[in-house]
Amino acid sequence: MNPPSNGALRVGELRPSQLLHTYGVGSVADLPNLSTMVLGLDHWELVQATQLTEDRLLAAVRRRLGPQVATLRTPPQMQETSDPFGEWTRVGVPVALFPRWLRCSREQCNQLSHVSSGLFELEEHVYRPENTRYAHNCFSTGRRRPTAVPARFLIACQDGHMDDFPWQYFVHRGGTPAHDCTLSLVERGTTGEAANIFVQCSCTGVTARSMAEAMGKRGEKELPACRGHHPHLGTFDVCGERVRTIALGATNSWFASQLRVFSLPKAEEPLTQAVREHWKFLAPLAPVPAEAAKMLLPTQACWPVLEEYGVDRVWKAVTDEAAATPATTSPGGPDDEGFDLATPEWKAFTAPHPYDLPDFTTESEKVPATASTWLKRVVLVHRLREVSALTGFTRIDAPEWLPLEHDADPTVRAAPLTREPPSWVPCAELRGEGVFLAFHEKRLDEWEKRPEVAAREKILKAAHLTWCLARGLDPQWPGIRYVLLHTLAHVLIRGFALECGYGASGIAERVYARSGKNPMAGILLYTAAPDSEGTLGGLVSLGRKDRLGPVIDQALEEARLCSSDPMCAEHDPRIHGRLHGAACHACLFAAETSCERGNHYLDRALLVETLAGNLGSFLP
Repeated sequence: MNPPSNGALRVGELRPSQLLHTYGVGSVADLPNLSTMVLGLDHWELVQATQLTEDRLLAAVRRRLGPQVATLRTPPQMQETSDPFGEWTRVGVPVALFPRWLRCSREQCNQLSHVSSGLFELEEHVYRPENTRYAHNCFSTGRRRPTAVPARFLIACQDGHMDDFPWQYFVHRGGTPAHDCTLSLVERGTTGEAANIFVQCSCTGVTARSMAEAMGKRGEKELPACRGHHPHLGTFDVCGERVRTIALGATNSWFASQLRVFSLPKAEEPLTQAVREHWKFLAPLAPVPAEAAKMLLPTQACWPVLEEYGVDRVWKAVTDEAAATPATTSPGGPDDEGFDLATPEWKAFTAPHPYDLPDFTTESEKVPATASTWLKRVVLVHRLREVSALTGFTRIDAPEWLPLEHDADPTVRAAPLTREPPSWVPCAELRGEGVFLAFHEKRLDEWEKRPEVAAREKILKAAHLTWCLARGLDPQWPGIRYVLLHTLAHVLIRGFALECGYGASGIAERVYARSGKNPMAGILLYTAAPDSEGTLGGLVSLGRKDRLGPVIDQALEEARLCSSDPMCAEHDPRIHGRLHGAACHACLFAAETSCERGNHYLDRALLVETLAGNLGSFLP
């Protein structure tokens, strides 16, 4: 992470995957002595940003952000060496100081001022970038000077804008401060809550004001309207919405808006698969004479992937593809289903034959006898590759969770990553393993037609409508089938975590649920890591017949009773407009990294019989 003003000054380190999931563009990264904001893509250097190939994801990103998006790239990075002044120190993601109001950490001082006031001095540490800090000259000299820490509060609005807290406006209650006044931020209690934090001004007649007055509904009335500021872009929009005070480091200050896909097979043979994946680099060579083309092949960006096959084999594969594919199309590229991210994945997992490719390896496994009445197929996914793209972000409220087939919806509301429409977006690739479970369509169809299931769906849909209307959203009910499969996925995540060696937060889900035409009914539980070799096989081993049956039986048995029952089992989602029925943190809720829908659309009553009775349970 580098500040834009000086590429040689490093202020911290983050993993590349964190730049999409936790500390992406527009987020505030809290470092030991500094608080910084990751700047927009306009400021990023792309020299060390690797271009990724994933046609389905690029098509989905273009549908959401526009056809001008040309590439998917990883965040810029370079291998670290022992040289503290090496080239690697000038490669990174640019950040800027935010918030720009600092407070002296010396208890007798607590002076609060803008960084441009000249009261604070930046101390650079080349060898220990985590020690870079701002110091206040109120006491002693050199290293003994107290550290200036970031102000604890910010303001943001639901349109994704963020700004420094208006300290002068707040303490003067909208009045005009004197030219020579000084502010201080004092904590008078020991709890750290807002009611014990006071803003003081040296102006005569100005009384200290508690930060509790800036919180909640009262704060929305006391604070000025939003200026439409995007600090990561340095722009101001026309906004005027009411702002909300948030604490520095609050989890609701930044939510990623992402698109994710699995790399799917385009061929049954690894070389053909690799050629089709990188066809846009290889297609221009097809008309070139053979000898010249073979000399050009090692100069292509995709050559490191193809090198192991040799020039002659690669060239033959290229000519074969060129002969079999019209010049206007891309082999294995997105077809009419390109924007439906779920159907191609469903077809790949349910293919009648296994795959053995570098990024997609599957194996069929026998169904456990105890689950054979409802479970149709088990597929062990030994290797898979997931590529995710950051397309924007939101503040205050998380992105509204849409059904998978609508993930590329261009109406998804999110703050921009660039000033102008972006020509590229940052991506991350993960490799791992998983277990895919497909269900009997006939059994699900019969279950959906049961009157008690219809009654339960009516309750859940009423709560869903209330929730959407409160947020001004168009209600898009995912269907009762989705709620059932999503609930089972969460139940199995907990069960798998106890047996496979991975933490529950490291196991993610993908739910495939659709009724009517081209129905789907399945779940994929998988784990992935940024390492090029992926994971260790602990999850796949649970998919074996002799282990999967007991795990499912135990997980379902535990789902029947929750430590919060009967309150959990008898929860009525219509009362407060919730998106879940019988579900809570004690029984079903999963980590943010695991659930694709933010712990929405869950209900144990649809899966098993609970203390509330049989309300339409799928399993006896």
